[in-house]
Amino acid sequence: MNTQTKSSRLTISRAINEAIRAEMDAEKNIIVLGEDIGALGSVWGHTQGLQERFGADRVRDTPISETGFIGAAVGMAASGMKPIVELMFVDFFGVCMDAIYNLAAKQSYFSGGNVGCPLVLLTSVGGGYSDAGQHSQCLYATFGHLPGMKVVIPSNAYDAKGMMTSAMRDGNPVIFMFHKGLHGIGWLGSLPSAVRDVPDESYTVPLGKAAVANEGSDVSIVALGITVHQAIEAAKTLKAKGISAEVVDLRSIAPLDRAAVRDSVRKTGRLLTVDDDYLSYGIGAEIIATVCEDPSIKLKANPARIAYPDVPVPYTRVMEHFILPNADKIVAAVESLMEQPQ
Repeated sequence: MNTQTKSSRLTISRAINEAIRAEMDAEKNIIVLGEDIGALGSVWGHTQGLQERFGADRVRDTPISETGFIGAAVGMAASGMKPIVELMFVDFFGVCMDAIYNLAAKQSYFSGGNVGCPLVLLTSVGGGYSDAGQHSQCLYATFGHLPGMKVVIPSNAYDAKGMMTSAMRDGNPVIFMFHKGLHGIGWLGSLPSAVRDVPDESYTVPLGKAAVANEGSDVSIVALGITVHQAIEAAKTLKAKGISAEVVDLRSIAPLDRAAVRDSVRKTGRLLTVDDDYLSYGIGAEIIATVCEDPSIKLKANPARIAYPDVPVPYTRVMEHFILPNADKIVAAVESLMEQPQ
């Protein structure tokens, strides 16, 4: 008898859909809320078919009022339900941040642990498709800076399904970010490397654990989301030049897997961070501080970082792509690190 686990080739969008469907089958107190997530199946596609399967009481289209429906989701979580709520674009956080941070993130703390908040907030991040400054940001550091929430971003479909399952089973509020350039919907597409063989059965990928996406010995490139794929592409170019680059996929922004980062840089002695959030006060700075604070790590070069400059995202495609991270920028930065005298 063939006991091999069955799998399917999935996009991140489809992988998230499978995770939600399986958990909703198993947990009757899971409810999905958001704009256009019912009959339309979300503009991102990851709730397709759920309303037909579970009904409009459990998969609810909401008015265009993020403050209202995210606030309602926090109340549902306090009363024993497990809401999944979609904030269509992370850029919209400004109108509902009180519900996210002053309510969801602090609910357990303020109640002495008596009132939990098992809430998953799904939200899209990232630009590159000329949608300008209110639909193209990442804001990783904005959410990672605020205690009380877990903040994660998968770079591929396998991780997306496992991490989404973990998020739904977690007792804490989880901000589950997905990059539009990796999601795999028709009008945006996806990088082929984000599409993976995904087991049909449920499984978990732990939140708060980084992964080594490419083994290397000369330099550590720490990335997340779409920049993981850019870093892997750069690593292939660097290999042809005789440079062995290790790529660390953070997967989780909060908690941050500092041990995995330190282990990698302790081995290579060089560090480059790459993310598509704003440069100042960002993930790159936190990673560099994490490494430099460890006296056991002997650096062979000054750490470097690539990020989005501190300017609003431009609408013009040429301007936007000029300032986004890419594989060529990573290659150039690594070569500069390798040229520094030891």
